[in-house]
Amino acid sequence: MAYKMPAEWEKHERTWMAWPSSGYTLGDTDEEIHEARSAWAAVANAVVAFEPLTMMCEFDHLAIAREYLDPRVELVEASLNDAWMRDIGPTFVRKTEGGLAAVNWVFNGWGAQPWATWDKDSKIATRIAELTNTEVADSWLVNEGGGIHVNGAGTVLLTDTVQLGEGRNAGRSRDDVEAEIHQKLGTNRAIWFERGLTRDYDEFGTRGHVDIVACFANETTVLYHSQENPEHPDHVVSAQVRARLERETGLTLVALPAPQVLRDADGWVDYSYINHYIVNGAVILCAFDDPNDAVAKGILEQVYPDREIVLVDARPIFARGGGIHCITQQQPAR
Repeated sequence: MAYKMPAEWEKHERTWMAWPSSGYTLGDTDEEIHEARSAWAAVANAVVAFEPLTMMCEFDHLAIAREYLDPRVELVEASLNDAWMRDIGPTFVRKTEGGLAAVNWVFNGWGAQPWATWDKDSKIATRIAELTNTEVADSWLVNEGGGIHVNGAGTVLLTDTVQLGEGRNAGRSRDDVEAEIHQKLGTNRAIWFERGLTRDYDEFGTRGHVDIVACFANETTVLYHSQENPEHPDHVVSAQVRARLERETGLTLVALPAPQVLRDADGWVDYSYINHYIVNGAVILCAFDDPNDAVAKGILEQVYPDREIVLVDARPIFARGGGIHCITQQQPAR
């Protein structure tokens, strides 16, 4: 069976999300819990203004979620460990013979990290496939949706420390991994970055997801995270990413400056405007109450001239280990 993953900017049938209901993502205090629910709801309510959205939610939290969410958001009961739908949900691809398939990567808690549990989350991809009456394409590859980015025309972005890193695909070669990626996504060129952003290697990080590092805006334009302050360790990472992209032919590179803030209470931030989510007619962009929010919005208005740029405060999401792109997953139009 041959597959092809559509680019994110192609028309969506809907977006999928998961409601935070336990653990570090939800928080311990009433203030933290309200903050998490409000942050996830703000993203969902922004998205549903442009396309249908289904929120998966633990049964005991359905009534609570309904209080926070726009009435247009569909709620579906599901058993969940966490709320990072980009990683636990399926990667939807098109079959060459027509229709969709749902790639079911092996999900093991971002490399079997000691704090993670995934007995419920590892079943979400197949559950969504059932709900959408979509064929499942099982993969042996330990991978997450935040660890890949495609241009819909044969190229995929990856990082060494994810697909080839600790806890994920031990004993598999780069060639093995590339072959499986290409077979499931319909790609034929892989651009590997050495690593992700510094904060992403902290306790609750993903160990280098590409979707805060670089992304395609069209088939030939790549946006990359540009940390312009040399005090921040990601200043070096940004230079490495740009140098790697410059070795590729046929690409136009656009720097997306990082927010000016460098640190939060826990250390160097990985705040990134790369972690935006493209929906039908709009882009949902991470905001950080930072002067560069306006700069990023202006750049994206040029890059996506036919889409409305909608800013949503992503700081509570980043504090929990991800961003707007990390909590959403697109289902392409059939």
